[in-house]
Amino acid sequence: MTTFSIGTHLSLFQHLRNSKLPLHGLCTVEPPPFFGSSSCRTRFTGPIPTLLRRNVLARAEDKARDPTSSLQTQQSSQSQNLTPESGNCDPLCSLDETSSQEFEERYQSKTDSLKAVAILAAAATGAVAINHSWVATNQDLAMALLFVLGYAGIIFEESLAFNKSGVGLLMAVSLWVIRSLGAPSTDIAVSELTHASAEVSEIVFFLLGAMTIVEIVDSHQGFKLVTDNITTRNPRLLLWVIGFVTFFLSAVLDNLTSTIVMVSLLRKLVPPSEYRKILGAVVVIAANAGGAWTPIGDVTTTMLWIHGQISTVQTVKGLFVPSAVSLAVPLALMSLTSEVNGKGQNSPNVLASEQMAPRGQLVFSVGLGALVFVPVFKALTGLPPYMGMLLGLGVLWILTDAIHYGESERQKLKVPQALSRIDTQGILFFLGILLSVSSLEAAGILREIANYLDAHVASSELIASSIGVISAVIDNVPLVAATMGMYDVVSFPQDSEFWQLIAFCAGTGGSMLIIGSAAGVAFMGMEKVDFFWYLRKISGFAFAGYAAGIVAYLALHQLNISLPTLAEVPFLSGS
Repeated sequence: MTTFSIGTHLSLFQHLRNSKLPLHGLCTVEPPPFFGSSSCRTRFTGPIPTLLRRNVLARAEDKARDPTSSLQTQQSSQSQNLTPESGNCDPLCSLDETSSQEFEERYQSKTDSLKAVAILAAAATGAVAINHSWVATNQDLAMALLFVLGYAGIIFEESLAFNKSGVGLLMAVSLWVIRSLGAPSTDIAVSELTHASAEVSEIVFFLLGAMTIVEIVDSHQGFKLVTDNITTRNPRLLLWVIGFVTFFLSAVLDNLTSTIVMVSLLRKLVPPSEYRKILGAVVVIAANAGGAWTPIGDVTTTMLWIHGQISTVQTVKGLFVPSAVSLAVPLALMSLTSEVNGKGQNSPNVLASEQMAPRGQLVFSVGLGALVFVPVFKALTGLPPYMGMLLGLGVLWILTDAIHYGESERQKLKVPQALSRIDTQGILFFLGILLSVSSLEAAGILREIANYLDAHVASSELIASSIGVISAVIDNVPLVAATMGMYDVVSFPQDSEFWQLIAFCAGTGGSMLIIGSAAGVAFMGMEKVDFFWYLRKISGFAFAGYAAGIVAYLALHQLNISLPTLAEVPFLSGS
């Protein structure tokens, strides 16, 4: 028995009542939010057809995304589906015999069966292969082939309809199984896995705490304190304001969260247009550039910081100027384009209608302070950064419980609800990727690749720059993880030019293609931006900024110029 509740017009209720669906429940007439006719909230109990569920949910999602589009669709449907009984009709009245037949004709039941057979065949093949003596004898080749196959599944997840998190976890476990077969003994493989899990868990716990803190602040509309100060409608000035607000916001938050916050803001500031797409692309470039110069601004810099390749003060001193250059150059070039030099945007300020949650300013201040305090905590205590992040989460958890005590209607503002909204599958993807790369490191494969590069590529700067270019195609997380496995702090000491360039290039290089970073993928999904539009309109500007940033870093390094530190305070100098 299924319970299903929707809001619809009386005409739809009559339409379904005349059909043979078993309906039970009450119909309450309410004033509709957009239309002149009455509306009805009906609770159905009984088996609900798949087609009905899909139509209702799809239209509800469309309505939530774009009320204007929903209104136009509804008006168009009203004019096309008039009935003599009611004189008007909800768009859901298209649920008739014709649409049902069309759905049945298009539905291909064989597709699911073929996928199931393919998965079972792959599992059987893998089981047979793992038990074969060739796998243990040729461990390196088997692991390399499996990694390439798994990563291809991640890259083409949309075409294969497999979630990359599931592929990553399956790949990680399979690689470690092969490693256990090829290791001198199972105990050695278990020891290696234990060591790798300890390192990977630090990153996972750090990300879990950071995402939860950001989600709590966002649920209280805390970021409204930032966005309310963006009042300009001058196209060229707005381009620069959006860019540098995102740049500094991403230095404290992660680049993905900053992109989501700023693109959501753009939807309220600028109507749908080519100009808004360009502003969204600026957000992607600025978020990636801003995340490169602080240890907590990007997953890759966080990984390098946690494992000791970079430190807080030296990273900020060495990478702030190159990161700013990698943003300023694209902004300057984009300012000359016709889309930016067009007429100003006269969109209404709908942000004023949004209200901050009670004590939202307090939650914003504490949440931001918790994120900024993490490097200080590491320097003061010597404990791993994730402990400082969990400390901040614990403080914010107790605070929100206290300020919302007894307010049952504000449960969504508390931590348990925030935990249900964070990107858990993204965290599991990082877990799978990092465990996969650690298996290659344990087998010595990454060290062999490093030796090959050292023998054939003399310049470490060229290696780092190449990794940045590759990160435009391949996710920068496994690239940086692989680089950390290939080289250690013995080969390149902490805060050396190589590690700082890796942090900069891996962070900003992903901006050259829209699929090269989590920020770009989020922007593509939120604004429905085409891959080739970004390639034509933005990639050249992003590459110019990337190259200019590298030149700026090398020039500053050769001249031994860096930002003056806010005094080399004792508790930050060693972080």
